[in-house]
Amino acid sequence: MRLALAFVLLTFSASAQSILREKIRTISADAKGRVSVACALPNSALNCDLDPHAHPPMQSVFKLPLAITALHVVEVGNFALDRPIRFLPSDRFLPHTHSPLQDKYPNANVDIPLRELLRLAVSQSDNAATDLVLRTIGGPEVVDNYIHSLGIAGFHLEDGERGLARSVSVQFRNWLEPAAAVQLLRRISDDSPLSVEHTRMLLDWMEASPTGPNRIKGLLPGGTVVMHKTGSSDTSGGITYATNDIGLIDLPDGRRLAIAVFVTNSKANEAAREGVIARIARAAFEAASRPEK
Repeated sequence: MRLALAFVLLTFSASAQSILREKIRTISADAKGRVSVACALPNSALNCDLDPHAHPPMQSVFKLPLAITALHVVEVGNFALDRPIRFLPSDRFLPHTHSPLQDKYPNANVDIPLRELLRLAVSQSDNAATDLVLRTIGGPEVVDNYIHSLGIAGFHLEDGERGLARSVSVQFRNWLEPAAAVQLLRRISDDSPLSVEHTRMLLDWMEASPTGPNRIKGLLPGGTVVMHKTGSSDTSGGITYATNDIGLIDLPDGRRLAIAVFVTNSKANEAAREGVIARIARAAFEAASRPEK
């Protein structure tokens, strides 16, 4: 009798997961491109998988693993968060890039604490600040090696923001599997390799980010806490190469849902691309919020 009941419950759970994945697949068609998704919830069989081991271009999503690596470098004693880093004229992106740092100091030649550079990179997605951090800790290879050392294999970083600006093709050298993105998010949330203080600071920066309000956060109930990192590319010839968002969503029961949605080579407009991410996040949130049967 117990075995029969367990089989019924297992079958129901598998059926519910199949319905969720099919819903995600249907939503993804509106992107008119390639969509890859993964999610994970502690003590749950929740499954959002859609091409979870694809290699979509990260764009600014890479600023999260960069910050994790930089905070690790601080913890092993190589740098201090209050260490001043010189913003040089040669560090500027000309004629322009997204950089509150560069907007504030157009002539450069100022010292900025590493802590502030990290906040700008994670929360404001500041390109100039990002490359300053990357230069300070030793380049993309340092980030690549540290993330791999955490047991996360589906990640590759080869270029910083200046490299990404060189040509369209370069962005495809920086990739992150959705499954690996979720693995990294779960690690930070559940078993962080960083100190409690630095983990909390990182999550606060992610929560405070104003970027991508219409992506993961777009259709969630008001007041839902989301800690996330977006990534976006330019559009050329009607194709947008990357519209991404990865993050942690606080659920009503206190658990955190980790989710990653990457929209690649899309022919849809911005509202449609971001709407796909928001609808997928909402579907996952609703499934995760229901008691499993």
